[in-house]
Amino acid sequence: MEFDKAASNIDQSTSTRLRLPPWLRRRPPKARPVAHLRNTAFDPLVNTVCEQAKCPNRGECYARKTATFLLCGHVCTRTCSFCAIEYLSAPPLNPDEPEAVAKSVEALGLKYVVLTMVNRDDLPDGGAAHVVRVLQAIRARVGDVPIEVLASDFNGNLDSVQKILDAQPVVFNHNIETVPRLYAVVRPEAIYERSLGVLQYAAECVKREASRVKRQSNSHLQDTLHASRFTLEIKSGLMIGLGETDAEVLQVLKDLRAHGVTVVTIGQYLRPSPRHAEVQRYSTPEHFRMYRDEGMKLGFKEVFSHPFVRSSYHAGETYFKVA
Repeated sequence: MEFDKAASNIDQSTSTRLRLPPWLRRRPPKARPVAHLRNTAFDPLVNTVCEQAKCPNRGECYARKTATFLLCGHVCTRTCSFCAIEYLSAPPLNPDEPEAVAKSVEALGLKYVVLTMVNRDDLPDGGAAHVVRVLQAIRARVGDVPIEVLASDFNGNLDSVQKILDAQPVVFNHNIETVPRLYAVVRPEAIYERSLGVLQYAAECVKREASRVKRQSNSHLQDTLHASRFTLEIKSGLMIGLGETDAEVLQVLKDLRAHGVTVVTIGQYLRPSPRHAEVQRYSTPEHFRMYRDEGMKLGFKEVFSHPFVRSSYHAGETYFKVA
């Protein structure tokens, strides 16, 4: 496989703003069904990444009565140039948020829940204990629903990572977002190696728990792990279109696999506003299929790669496919 062929991508010139290609044009969601869902299913205290990050899939997901809950407030302590979430001084955590999210999960009748969070570098544990309280509130209200946690890097605080793992989500997700060369521009407060370290720590915890459970039981390992409700999958994701090369993307995939990641999402970066990083290229659906093919060769259980893919897009279907 040869990379960086001009035929695989739309013009990557940055001298003029790139036009949105046909495969990335979607009709906006109908206002009435979306408003009805917001008003009837979401508690007023609840934030969703669907709205805060202006996700292009929110109309489809709302129609399917799915959403990704944004925890620890609606403002972030970091200045990532790709993200539509506001950067402001973060307010105190809302103690009523766990129960509010749990009520919304119940109202939506969700069979799979995704919890994500803003970065809270102002808190000693980065907000990990608060995320755990939300997870516990959901289980107290609706029972043993599978929960995926898309976590921050907690500034490399592995005790915070451990708090999340001890709460036993079915998926631990932390996005690598882009290639290391672009971190200074795209994720200036993040560190590529630190994110890999968080993912590796989670993967090693899964291996240790799997070994412990296997020693204690003669039953099939996968069934035993499901019974223990310990994290089964380590997941990460990245965006295409910020100036990376295909060779760099492939290297990120190799790094993720080497650090224990089992599921990867790859999607097209779309500029939220003129003040955010410009799109450097739009990759075709065929190009995204190439990423998937190359990733699957590396041994991932799933590489969900498509222009509209986001970290939590079809997260439940992906989990049940690979678990």
